[in-house]
Amino acid sequence: MKKMIFMAMALATLAFIVPTNPLTDKERKDAIDLLHSTQKELMDEIKGLSEAQLKYKPSPDRWSVEECVKHIVVTEGMLWQMTEAAIKQPANPEKRSEIKVTDEQAVKMVEDRSEKRKTSDQLKPENTKYATLAEALDAFKTGRTKLEDYIKTTNDDLRGHVMTMPFGSVDSYQMLLFLAAHTNRHTQQIREVKADAGFPKQ
Repeated sequence: MKKMIFMAMALATLAFIVPTNPLTDKERKDAIDLLHSTQKELMDEIKGLSEAQLKYKPSPDRWSVEECVKHIVVTEGMLWQMTEAAIKQPANPEKRSEIKVTDEQAVKMVEDRSEKRKTSDQLKPENTKYATLAEALDAFKTGRTKLEDYIKTTNDDLRGHVMTMPFGSVDSYQMLLFLAAHTNRHTQQIREVKADAGFPKQ
């Protein structure tokens, strides 16, 4: 009888400390792969650009390459702060029925530049704390390293924390994908700037 009670207590303790829905190996890999690919694409696009090329604006109302990078970095920080805050709240898996997109659709939604969107003032490049491109890139790389380490090791129930965003409901794992995919969205914008007829040759 004592053994049965001990086993029951041990199982109850284990159930308490082991998360019910940790990420699968595939989910971890998919998120890390997206972080890697979007970081590499961004760095490849800006590599070797001159100061004139980095600051070139196709028109007064469009961003330069440098401004795109600053927006990427400040937005990434904001999205992670929002996601981290949601994860620290009690899980709300009952809201999963409100999620209408798959992981793949969440990524494609943010990457799609066929519909242009206005950003908030706090996320505009001129309002960021980064005075130079180098400062922004340092923050970007540091943030990506921390995020990758988190995804590799976390036992947080990311699927059980649902966030209601202006574009719809997503779980916290999908928000991490959204965060990475946002970089791709503006890497595409950088390519558009570089393809402009007036883009400096050097």
